[in-house]
Amino acid sequence: MDASNQTLRTVHLTSLGCAKNQVDSEHMLGRLRRAGWTVTRNPAEAAVIIVNTCSFIESAADESIDTILELAAYKQRGVCRRLIVAGCLPERYREPIADAMPEVDVFLGTGGFDAIVKAVQGVLPTGCCHLPSPECAAVAEASSERLVDTGATAYLKISEGCNRQCTYCIIPRLRGRQQDRPADAIVAEARSLVDAGKKELILVSQETTAYSGGQGLDRLLARIARIDPSVWVRFLYAHPQSLNRAVIETVARHANICPYFDVPIQHVADAVLKRMGRHYNRRQLLPLFTAIRRRLPQAALRTTLITGFPGESDDDFLQLLAFVREIRFDHLGVFMYSDSQDLASHGLDGHVPRQVAQERYDELMTVQRQISQEINRRYVGSQLPVLLEKKLEAALYQGRGAFQAPDVDGVIYVSAGPERSGPAAGKRVEVRITDALEYDLTGEAV
Repeated sequence: MDASNQTLRTVHLTSLGCAKNQVDSEHMLGRLRRAGWTVTRNPAEAAVIIVNTCSFIESAADESIDTILELAAYKQRGVCRRLIVAGCLPERYREPIADAMPEVDVFLGTGGFDAIVKAVQGVLPTGCCHLPSPECAAVAEASSERLVDTGATAYLKISEGCNRQCTYCIIPRLRGRQQDRPADAIVAEARSLVDAGKKELILVSQETTAYSGGQGLDRLLARIARIDPSVWVRFLYAHPQSLNRAVIETVARHANICPYFDVPIQHVADAVLKRMGRHYNRRQLLPLFTAIRRRLPQAALRTTLITGFPGESDDDFLQLLAFVREIRFDHLGVFMYSDSQDLASHGLDGHVPRQVAQERYDELMTVQRQISQEINRRYVGSQLPVLLEKKLEAALYQGRGAFQAPDVDGVIYVSAGPERSGPAAGKRVEVRITDALEYDLTGEAV
């Protein structure tokens, strides 16, 4: 094949949003590679550009639109001939998006990823919005059809969709009802990723602790942990109502399952939780986190909160602030409520002014910064295993401990020392922690 023909078979994909989106992107790229397409990281080299979008909240939708318009410029000044937009943005905004964005050739919804090869090859007509039901999406993709990122960490999607009806959340409409992948398929994919050299496997879904694909999450975690005791196993996105003692005990029994519990609680005030459609209360949350720390004193706790939800009073917010101070989460993320007419919460009364939501956000993050730094100081002087993710400069690396998830938590900056060339990225090394920052740590390779 000559160079010009090779260019015509080159594709670039930009993936936005969460880790679940990243898995979808990797499956689309795997299908394209099998169909004979060459993948490039440089959009200027691509005959076809794909954007896998997120529209969970307003800022995510805005980022998706900005990215699409930025990459559309390559149709005028590059070799790009087709621009394809996939994922949550077209799924949420449906057919009218085609008129609003004439730069895009094909839109694929979350149930249409299996049509990616047809879209790239031009089989689907220009202006097409391919929007089959999200529940038509395959949940047991073969691992051979996945082009996994080259890093040391890989995500394993264990289910698709969600059965919850939180009033602020659009995900059930974008992804359908929960469909669990068969456990054997997940374990087989995990084994192939370990064989490919991955040092950390992270289980993801909309609600991992609701998994019941022939067995509970506890048994699935145990099976994956036994594949290779040297490989870290982590799970994200637990729910307070489905995180049970069996899962906690499984984490405690397996040294390579990271004692890391990501449990988005959103709020603690009973009135706010009821309006959110979250069927628990503060009195149930406190024993849950207490039980985790009693069984696993070294456990890292992470949560996500929403400020400015309709009806949130000053007293409601003070309850939330007090809970954060009491539990002292290792990691905490905060979102300001993002309103939209297609959300059930849009019809609630008592919408909170944006400025008030921002002030509450700022106050929470100020408290959390202090908590995070105090927790980080406990690590100074200790020796920890650290997974090195990338080399920043000569003898300086960026990595993570078992108590840190990628992209959302802090990192550990590791110095190999001036007299050493240093280890290779992708390896796990012992690191002596020398200093603590607000969210990050620094240390020296031992």
